[in-house]
Amino acid sequence: MDYGNVNWIVAIVSLLAGLGIGVIGHRMLGASATQQQKLRRQVAERERELSVMREGMNEHFTQVGMMVGNIQREMRTLEHRLTEDASTLHCEPRHDRQLKAADQPALTGSEDDIPAPRDYADGSGGTLSEDFGLKSSGEKSETPQPPRY
Repeated sequence: MDYGNVNWIVAIVSLLAGLGIGVIGHRMLGASATQQQKLRRQVAERERELSVMREGMNEHFTQVGMMVGNIQREMRTLEHRLTEDASTLHCEPRHDRQLKAADQPALTGSEDDIPAPRDYADGSGGTLSEDFGLKSSGEKSETPQPPRY
């Protein structure tokens, strides 16, 4: 073999080995680059969805605030009209009665009519009396009954 040919063979083998290593490296780095690109696309999509959702929430809260303002304005108008009607009829509106009526549930009768709850028997044969469920000796049946447990 001629030494001149060996140099050419080493150069060709080195070139082919370099190409092979380059192709393998490109595949490995290209796959991770493709995956990174896919992840970047997903992040951009999520950020876009988040911004759309934020805009929707801002719009929703703005509308709710406007509705609350409208309700408050209507309430003030209604209260003003009621006071005008009461003054026209020469009635004095009693705010303390209105507040008490709004805070407490409606009851039938006055507060004195409602008995206080008790945790003792009143002696009239209620379920808390000592002889509840017991039969008197005159009411006993003639046939013996098995005991109840």
